[in-house]
Amino acid sequence: MRTAIERKRDGESLGAETWHAIVAAYASGVVDDAQMAALAMAVHFRELDLDEIVALTEAMVESGERLHFPREPFVVDKHSSGGVSDIVSLVAVPIVAACGVPVAKLSGRALGHTGGTIDKLEAIPGFRSALESGEFVAQVERIGCAIAAASEALAPADKRLYRLRDRTGSVPSVGLIVASILSKKIAGGAHGFVFDVKCGSAAFMHGENDALLLARRLVEVAGRFGRPAHAIVSAMSEPLGRCIGTGIETIEARDFLRGARSDARVHELVTVVAAKMLALGGVADGARRAAAALADGSAYERFVAMVEAQGATRGALESLTIAPRSHEVRAALAGTVAEIDAVALGNAARRLTQRHATAGIELLVRVGERVERGAPLATIYGEGASAHEIQNAIAVTALPGAPPPLVLAQL
Repeated sequence: MRTAIERKRDGESLGAETWHAIVAAYASGVVDDAQMAALAMAVHFRELDLDEIVALTEAMVESGERLHFPREPFVVDKHSSGGVSDIVSLVAVPIVAACGVPVAKLSGRALGHTGGTIDKLEAIPGFRSALESGEFVAQVERIGCAIAAASEALAPADKRLYRLRDRTGSVPSVGLIVASILSKKIAGGAHGFVFDVKCGSAAFMHGENDALLLARRLVEVAGRFGRPAHAIVSAMSEPLGRCIGTGIETIEARDFLRGARSDARVHELVTVVAAKMLALGGVADGARRAAAALADGSAYERFVAMVEAQGATRGALESLTIAPRSHEVRAALAGTVAEIDAVALGNAARRLTQRHATAGIELLVRVGERVERGAPLATIYGEGASAHEIQNAIAVTALPGAPPPLVLAQL
């Protein structure tokens, strides 16, 4: 192990057999956290080449259980690299399933300022995210979709390594990120993937070039495992949706699926992601098909069917309400919204939801919008965040501005 650390420190590539031996030794406890942390930091500075990423991914897949779906129909999964007010999974999964393409979605929990899809769904009383492997596969086959927490049995070496990377500051490595994401996705059994790679101040990848590299690597490595994939690079310097907080985001997603007036940015990204997922499943004209599934109510009914299959009820979903309003945040001066600090708002929303599952923040403005002095900027629901704190997260300047693009690249 010491030799491998030194070689990687000096910029050399390690062969597939070495990576398999390292992962097996780490999973069994022969290699300790100190040695693995040193290797992860060496990789952080020296990076992995494509063959190394493939080898590390394969080794972590082999460290645990694998799920299997029949070759037909084509089953898809979707991954987001994390963000604030990102409800795309909650909306796109039932849309795609309603259009006839099964979705086997394994999701995670909140990390730092970012929201977790599982936490959002668990705001629905009775919802059960922990599904046994056979139960997960059977639900996808029966109703066309499932969103569940990734089992500890899937790629356990990755889970241990990720926790170590999180503690030692070696998370932002493209090679390690790709191997971490794909080891879980491949073990989850889906036949193809769509990746939504976030880019900006509230994302792991701040620069567009880094985000593009991550997107390309995800598609390339997935292809090496015989899994066709598409990737999207989308902006995450302001919250994606209007609502920020676990339960309040679930309510926004529910109302989106029920036909309520949706946020334009959410609608744009949902449409792009759903169309890519449908294309993988062999469905042409995905944007039109997705719009039809929303319009005729079939996407919402599929969402209800998934919620019911996982222990909650339609009544529990439809009776979910936002926590009482506590503050309204208003503009201190007239001008243009120049910046919305998604990290600050995400952290504030996490404090709010610790006290009430459906507490949170509702944004009433977007970057590039003109506001007058005293105009409402946001509403705070629940207790745990001050109006002054939220006002400071929304910068208004006298200079004119325009809304920034949301979808930066498609691969």
